[in-house]
Amino acid sequence: MAYPIVSAPYGFKPVNLIGGQVYAGSTRNLPIAYNYGTAIFNGDPVVLTSGYVTIATVPVNSTNVIIGYFAGCYYTNPTTKQRLYSQYYPGNVTSGDITAIVVDDPDVVLKVVATASASSSTVASFSQLLVGGNVVGGTQVGSVNNGDSSQGVVAATAPAATSAGFRVLQLVPDTQISTGGTYVSGTGTTTLTVSGLPVGTYLPIGTDVYNVINGQLQFTGSSLTAASTVTTTGNTALTVTASTATVSGTVALVQTPEALVKTNFGVHRYNLA
Repeated sequence: MAYPIVSAPYGFKPVNLIGGQVYAGSTRNLPIAYNYGTAIFNGDPVVLTSGYVTIATVPVNSTNVIIGYFAGCYYTNPTTKQRLYSQYYPGNVTSGDITAIVVDDPDVVLKVVATASASSSTVASFSQLLVGGNVVGGTQVGSVNNGDSSQGVVAATAPAATSAGFRVLQLVPDTQISTGGTYVSGTGTTTLTVSGLPVGTYLPIGTDVYNVINGQLQFTGSSLTAASTVTTTGNTALTVTASTATVSGTVALVQTPEALVKTNFGVHRYNLA
């Protein structure tokens, strides 16, 4: 089965609940104030302000807490007087019955994209080194073209502070991209030289380095700390974390654009007194 290339962040998408419990699509309907002026996109984190849904202050963390994730809305169109269901809230709707659909379960597991920085829409990679650790949320603004959020979380090669908004539960293997090459030099250093990579290949921050042994992958403990574009089939120098295993022979550079995350305890308002 061929999976689509992840070309941009799309916000936070519910998948299941912690412990492998099934997410049945349950949501809570909460009001948006008449003529609220800020757009809210599908997958954006949201908060309650004076009893009404507003877009959350970002990046989400233990200071900027939330009540869930926006999944669309409905309201009476002020012009046609008909009920309108929308992928996103466009802002400045002069209707008194605007209702947000919010995924508010604090145990929900969410699929999200790694980005090069908090404000960037450039897709990066989750490193295996992040699994079980924290990551920082993004600050991107969504798209009126498709109504989706443009938020992701920041790619890194080491977990973030405990105040960060999200915990990485596991990587998503379905959309991983593996690029093969041959080790040249750099074992145990911060520069790894590999040859034979396809020209034009983009290797983002967070790309992991594996040895290929009898067709099996062995993680070296190294991950790219800077993005690189391959310009020649000759030697390509990559900036990486120091390897904890010997790099040799055939290597695979594995990009993981998506991971499953959970809102950290103390970041979701239902986990606060």
